[in-house]
Amino acid sequence: MSKLIEELVHKYTYFDYMTWPADNPIELIDGVPYSMTPAPSRIHQKISGELSRQISNYLQGKTCEVYAAPFDVRLTEDNDAVDEKINNVIQPDISIICDQEKLDDKGCRGTPDLVMEIVSPSSISVDYIKKLYLYEKYSVREYWIIHPIDKIIMVYKLIENGKYARPEVYQIDEVIKIGIFEDLTISLADVFGG
Repeated sequence: MSKLIEELVHKYTYFDYMTWPADNPIELIDGVPYSMTPAPSRIHQKISGELSRQISNYLQGKTCEVYAAPFDVRLTEDNDAVDEKINNVIQPDISIICDQEKLDDKGCRGTPDLVMEIVSPSSISVDYIKKLYLYEKYSVREYWIIHPIDKIIMVYKLIENGKYARPEVYQIDEVIKIGIFEDLTISLADVFGG
């Protein structure tokens, strides 16, 4: 009985994560492993590619960088934490990082400025509950939840109290201004193949 309890309360770390097979994608949230879907749908990939393209074009010559999954983001409150102490490792569909010191050969160590997740049927509860809480806790300035089927995007923005405001909801015929930049807008008709 005590072995079962020990297994249930065991918290995994980035150190453990690095020993797991690469062909079974996993994310860690508060030390708990969550399986990712084996391969995203074609529509998921198309949306991710279009968003990455629009953002990459804008960022040419700027210090911020955009990364598409698979790309490890290690969230930690202690910038000097060793791998054995980091228990949040996620692979957002799209991450924008403006602080170059957070980037290393393993991915991003620290909080991205913006994260986008494209919802799939198997990721709904993780994207809406666990990741929303996690991104708010680690002060991701902007979090987008993208619905490929409904063709809407919900944008959560961090406000002064360190919490996300109510989401702004955008539909296929609208344009979104990315809040972390002065002059970057995204056409949803292009993103969803309007």
